[in-house]
Amino acid sequence: MLDAAVKALSQMMSPPMRSILWRSVGLALVLIVVLAIGLQRLLSWFATYGEVWLEGLLGPGWHSSLEVLAWIISIAAGLGVVFGSVFLMPAITSLVASFFVDDVADVVEREYYPAERPGVALPFNQAITEGIKTALLTILVYLVALPLVFLAGAGFLVFFLAAAWLLGREYFELAAMRFRSPEEAKAMRRDNAATIFTAGLFIAAFVSIPIVNLATPIFAMAFMVHMHKRLSGPRPELIEPARQMR
Repeated sequence: MLDAAVKALSQMMSPPMRSILWRSVGLALVLIVVLAIGLQRLLSWFATYGEVWLEGLLGPGWHSSLEVLAWIISIAAGLGVVFGSVFLMPAITSLVASFFVDDVADVVEREYYPAERPGVALPFNQAITEGIKTALLTILVYLVALPLVFLAGAGFLVFFLAAAWLLGREYFELAAMRFRSPEEAKAMRRDNAATIFTAGLFIAAFVSIPIVNLATPIFAMAFMVHMHKRLSGPRPELIEPARQMR
């Protein structure tokens, strides 16, 4: 497993992977900016609307105090956007991965497994659907765990373990579905749940590093291509192409 992680890291800046890396990082940045602007405007609107509503309720004498309160809330909203963007990175990278999984897998397979038949690219709508489902599930799990953040850091541990499970699950299935039907990929993931969760810890650690985590889709997909190959065993001849199974 460590060898697979090292291979994924070492290949990230190789010439064939570099173009994919910059496109992936660019898309992640665009999504983060759009998300941040949307959240900031929404929270600012709530602060402004709340100030007007409270002034109408309490009277004009509270105008100055309410302005100060609105200013404090606006600052808190800005910090909340930054904080939220950090914790939403696993969801963002899950969505970004949908666009580049096959590009990354093709490069890994050509370099490390040239004697084996390459995998079949996932249909675009299927890859996007998987990415959206994982992103929404990640947000749901994080919202449930958010109150635990204030309990001696327990929430941060929950976030980390949830990211390991969710991201390990998604990237392994995406790698496996290049060679197997979706049902077979999910069954293989369940049969190797402990190994895949442990591999997910590597991805969770990677996505926890600011700035570096923008490259999570590249590292995670390359890593899980290696993991799928290891768990599958030598396969110079592949079963019926995955596309026909679908």
